[in-house]
Amino acid sequence: MDEQVSHATAAGTISLGRLRWVTTWRRLPRWVRGDGHRFEPMLVSPVLVIALATTADLLTPHLQFNRLLGAAPALAAAMWPVAGTLATGLLALLAAVALSGAQHALGQTPSVFTLLAIAAITLAAAYASRVRQNRERVLAEVRTVADTAQGILRPPLPQDLGCIDVEVLYQAVAAHARIGGDFYEVRRTPYGVRMIIGDVRGKGLPAVEAASVMLTSFRVHVRDAPDLPYLAARLETSMKEYCEEVPGDDVLERFITVLLVEIPAGKPIARLVNCGHPAPLLLHEGQVREVEASAPSPPINMAALLGDPYQVDTIPFTAGDRLLLYTDGISESRDFTGTFYPLTQRVRRWASASSRQLLDHLHHDVLAYVSGTRDDDLAALIAHRVGPGDEHRRHRP
Repeated sequence: MDEQVSHATAAGTISLGRLRWVTTWRRLPRWVRGDGHRFEPMLVSPVLVIALATTADLLTPHLQFNRLLGAAPALAAAMWPVAGTLATGLLALLAAVALSGAQHALGQTPSVFTLLAIAAITLAAAYASRVRQNRERVLAEVRTVADTAQGILRPPLPQDLGCIDVEVLYQAVAAHARIGGDFYEVRRTPYGVRMIIGDVRGKGLPAVEAASVMLTSFRVHVRDAPDLPYLAARLETSMKEYCEEVPGDDVLERFITVLLVEIPAGKPIARLVNCGHPAPLLLHEGQVREVEASAPSPPINMAALLGDPYQVDTIPFTAGDRLLLYTDGISESRDFTGTFYPLTQRVRRWASASSRQLLDHLHHDVLAYVSGTRDDDLAALIAHRVGPGDEHRRHRP
């Protein structure tokens, strides 16, 4: 089994490493590749600038509207590929020559200067268009990698979870990121539905790699682990092996808070092992309360310093009850005064809402509460125990 973990952990780490570099050109959007455009009114604006400037110059030649023709290739650089930008510049030059010829000023210094300016702007615009396309291509590749990594770290939830219905919320701290150091997973096992939610200390790709190690280990052991303490110990071993394979100065600071939950199918209870993670909330008959651990369990990768007494807490969990798991990106959000987000109080407002609505309310409320820019990922998961007659009503995206 240890060899299984080692291979699975290595596979998870290697797969993340490959995701840094692997992508395919054909998966990029056509507008990024420059081989086609969806029609949008804004795309014709460079031609419209040429038409308007030409018309205005013909009607009022003394105002010299022909000097505005250089705006057309500059505008084209923001939305068209290089060839389109050069074609726009050429069209602007032809229009300028025609206007100068109509006014018998083709050889005069102002006309020559205008033509040279349009040519220079066109060349600069073509270069800017090339730089823009390269940056859009890199961004598209990064997003492709992020989408692939997202499929590994946050796959679709299982459809068949028996009497448990699950809804999730996730948002990475980076504006365009799809993944981060927060993670979750839900699996149906012979012991009931088992869930994990965790938060890796730190940010960036190292946090994503550590999250992949945790999820890989969880998936390998979740079905066979006889109880939650054994499962937590397996996670600890996997993280320890990962730190040995990927050494660094921050090894002692690499730790992960984790909450493990087990909901047996035939018993109205839920079992929890909280490894330094924020306490979940239990929603029961309109009431909301925190489920604090009766004794602390060490965060993952801290057992060598704190020992490994993984404490199991058992709580009543009957039909209609819901358990809200979340990361500190929610509970430790602050307003402009530095006050933490009052999670329990806010959730009480939405206790009668559906799980999906509750998470949507929570998401919008946290974003509105935070002063300035968020500096942490946020994730939340609601496990709802439904009655036997309600299982067929489950809907997931």
